Amino acid sequence: MVNEKGLIKDHKGVGRLASLDIMRGLIMILLCAESCLLYQRLKNISSVSALAKIVDQFFHHPWHGLHFWDLVQPAFMFIAGVAMYISYNGKKSKGQHWQQNLGHILIRSLKLFICGLALHCVYAGKPVFELWNVLTQLAFTTILAYMIIDQSNRWQLLCSIALILLTEVLYRTVSPPGFDQPFEPGKNFGAYLDQVLMGKINSDGWVAFNAVPTAAHTIWGVLIGRLLMTEKTKRSKMFIMLLAGAIALLIGFGLDLAGITPIIKRISTSSFVFASAGWVLWMMAGLYWLTDIKQYNRYAWVCTVVGMNSIFIYLFFETVGMQWLNGTVAIFTGDMLHLLVHLPLSIAALISAIVALLLQWGLCYWLFKRKIFFKL
Repeated sequence: MVNEKGLIKDHKGVGRLASLDIMRGLIMILLCAESCLLYQRLKNISSVSALAKIVDQFFHHPWHGLHFWDLVQPAFMFIAGVAMYISYNGKKSKGQHWQQNLGHILIRSLKLFICGLALHCVYAGKPVFELWNVLTQLAFTTILAYMIIDQSNRWQLLCSIALILLTEVLYRTVSPPGFDQPFEPGKNFGAYLDQVLMGKINSDGWVAFNAVPTAAHTIWGVLIGRLLMTEKTKRSKMFIMLLAGAIALLIGFGLDLAGITPIIKRISTSSFVFASAGWVLWMMAGLYWLTDIKQYNRYAWVCTVVGMNSIFIYLFFETVGMQWLNGTVAIFTGDMLHLLVHLPLSIAALISAIVALLLQWGLCYWLFKRKIFFKL
């Protein structure tokens, strides 16, 4: 059942936004495909230049620039903000206020933080203290966004801009020896802070301080969640998202083209935060138009079954999937085909990746059909 605000009822009778679940599920499917090495397998067989350029979009840009894949983490942060406000709004309507819900937010953020730390240990194969995982950063942005969730739209917007400006100031003014190049990998403020906090620098240029500027994505998600809960018409809501996205894109690419601040995802520069938010807002508006306005939901379940168990499947494919499932599936699919029918290794590897992805999607479908939903 869909109510006047475009919410559908889940298995507990709680209102859910169709486009939000679809977008979250789509992001999880894309991330799962990465963990199955699907994009790497496609890259290995992409000899045609046009196809190779498309496949390249599913890898992070090496430094200064923007690929499609650079939008996944901002979308993840943004969706978390939208979902948090919708959930909070529902609790407020039942009489539960900010203070009463604070404990739940803090505990959930602690769980996210612990899971993020644990994933780094799994990656390293030993106990490590690293803060580059999206879950550790989401734990921070969730708390920050919740602290101001009841403030006015203007106040929340000002807070998000302040975080971005703080990032600009710190990168340009804090320049200890060896870390005095704000937009160079391993030589910037973010890398310096990592050296202080963790005693190490990420070899790929990622920095833990990204949690500060990308908190703007979660705050902006809260603002969109609030917008979606108003009595405005659905077309008005879509128009506001499109307009906000256009403004963010103009600011982000304007800063980059003017030579003020380059778009760099790995250190979440201000131009990147704005540019990525613009694309995410347009993606959200497009899905909102397609599913909540036009009601074209025939195949929405393909994404929804994953979106409703997003944290579970993320943890699953980052651990069991990468550590065991991918290799085991390869033995009985691609490897077997290569052995029996002499299928080229590159094609065999691609088939293995696709089968691993389908199996993990099937797990989400199995859980969905049995109304099993894991929440932090």
